[in-house]
Amino acid sequence: MIALGCDHGGYELLQKVMEHLDETGVAYKNFGTFDCQSVDYPDIAYPVATAVAAGECDKGILICGTGIGMSMAANKVHGIRAAVCSDHFSAKYTRLHNDANILCLGGRVLGDAFALELVDLFLNTPFEGGRHQTRIDKVHRIENAKENV
Repeated sequence: MIALGCDHGGYELLQKVMEHLDETGVAYKNFGTFDCQSVDYPDIAYPVATAVAAGECDKGILICGTGIGMSMAANKVHGIRAAVCSDHFSAKYTRLHNDANILCLGGRVLGDAFALELVDLFLNTPFEGGRHQTRIDKVHRIENAKENV
């Protein structure tokens, strides 16, 4: 199950992503927003990120105007590794090497067809593990140390 969310800047692209996921048979849960009215991106990023962190959803996709705000907000949730991607290499390698669990896209930055290619790369690329797991473990130690300060 994929957790989905957007603010008003990503609403139109999220509609395309949902159509694409429907066509490819990928299950998702939409956390909103549900129209083009202005909404604050942290109010959407938080429930998506908590659903992924809790294991309710396997991965997430967040969309705002640039993807940056959603990424910043989602990365505040313990266990989340959200990455803004706007090219094929980043979408692939953020999974292979960083085990990113949330893809953030810019609805005002990317064309629809290209964004869907990034979604497919992100969802279908496995984590390599190995030496990259050691690095993820270090990120988790930093994250845990921060909580104890």
